[in-house]
Amino acid sequence: MRPRHAMTRLAVLATALLLIPSARGQSPPKPADPHRTSDADAAPAVSHHEISVGGKTLKYTATAGLTPIKNEKGEVEARIFSIAYTLDDQGDKSKRPLMFSFNGGPGSSSVWLHMGALGPKRVEMPDDAEFAKPPFKLVDNEATWLDRTDLVFIDPVGTGYSRAAKPELNAKFHGLRGDIDSVGEFIRLYLSREDRWISPLYLVGESYGTTRAAGLSDSLVEKGIALNGIVLVSSVLNFQTLQFATGNDLPYVLFLPTYAATAWYHKKLPDDLQKDLKATLADATRWAAGDYALALEKGDRLTTEERREIIAKLSRYTGLDASYIDSANLRVDIQHFCKQLLRKEKMTVGRLDSRFKGVDASNVSDTPENDPSMSAIRPPYTATFNAYVRSDLAYRTDVPYHILGEGVGRWDFGVAGRGGFADTSSSLRDAMSKNPSMKVFVGSGYYDLATPFFATEYTLAHMNLDEKQRSNVRLEYYEAGHMMYLHGPSLKKLKADVAGFLGDAVSK
Repeated sequence: MRPRHAMTRLAVLATALLLIPSARGQSPPKPADPHRTSDADAAPAVSHHEISVGGKTLKYTATAGLTPIKNEKGEVEARIFSIAYTLDDQGDKSKRPLMFSFNGGPGSSSVWLHMGALGPKRVEMPDDAEFAKPPFKLVDNEATWLDRTDLVFIDPVGTGYSRAAKPELNAKFHGLRGDIDSVGEFIRLYLSREDRWISPLYLVGESYGTTRAAGLSDSLVEKGIALNGIVLVSSVLNFQTLQFATGNDLPYVLFLPTYAATAWYHKKLPDDLQKDLKATLADATRWAAGDYALALEKGDRLTTEERREIIAKLSRYTGLDASYIDSANLRVDIQHFCKQLLRKEKMTVGRLDSRFKGVDASNVSDTPENDPSMSAIRPPYTATFNAYVRSDLAYRTDVPYHILGEGVGRWDFGVAGRGGFADTSSSLRDAMSKNPSMKVFVGSGYYDLATPFFATEYTLAHMNLDEKQRSNVRLEYYEAGHMMYLHGPSLKKLKADVAGFLGDAVSK
């Protein structure tokens, strides 16, 4: 989902395993062996369900299982777990849209988009950035995308139930190139086995899943698989925009508007900036791209007066004390901002969603002990998925489902020894050149400190697209964080926005 920092390392150990009642309105699933643990070649679990969306009953089939990924010699090197939802009684299924979905990490399962926004079931979460109380609940998702497209949720190798055949093969899949190749091979196999080669095709990725989707868009078209559209949720294509490092001042500029949004939400800005969020963000963005960027470029050449003016403006837009900004040399990274903004209240703010607040054991530490927004979502999603996959989908196994980070360690971004940053924006540009009709939808949350919206705008503006290509890119914004669908109004807006996008992507 996002780059690794000491504070935000995603290999969180705690999980919750609670059972929920089976869904209403479903027929009994196809029986599965209740004693199966790691039978990798077992038949998929197939079950039949229905849901009411917009007053209309949708009957659908769910298929959960493993797909072997083989090398050129025909040897199985990995097995990828997926859950597919296909609408019943659709006649010629080649005319039915098909969307492949995955999340990020790298090292994240597909559970977040699956059970937060797209799938027919979703985890019930509070709208007001509060922690859900156990026992957690799974409910029908009236904002599911299933009324618009069939859905296939993919867990890349090392996530979910997907595993390399041998531990020594992990390195082949745990990297930018190997990950794209293996997910691309899964997609090819699915299209062949399900006779979906000429269906309207889409990808949706979240966070690092957008990195993967951009890379796949070019890799797939080279294999003759042209996409109608790509949905990028909380996007990161160019990691230079996110990685705070000596000599890379770009993130300080690109995160500034999201700092302003966060300070606005927690009422830490001057009165004139608290009136209208969008107006404040437009003002902060202009200043960040102008005077602030220039000041950072000058470095030690700033005059005393120039430095004083920059500190005052930074304090105005971030809600941080001027003395703190001065001590930070005009550069405040995510970790320190999340700790400093509410230090006087002895609170921290979330990184994935800065609406969330947390409490550390020590208020004098430099950075937060954890991300309260991650703490708020991991147990509910872990518990409900583990119950759902066993009860509703009848896929039973003792193999642990790696929600986020447990099955992936070192990741090869393909830049070792070159001092660079991973970047798949060029792959997306190439795909748009080779497939001129492909549309791109980009959704960003104002309170996302993992993949800030201005960093996404910067990346898109530096892809060297011509006017026609730029017209194929649509940007939308949400008053929530990285997982904007946690916020009820944003969940509905996302569904409406994507429904319109899907219609545009298949229109002549």
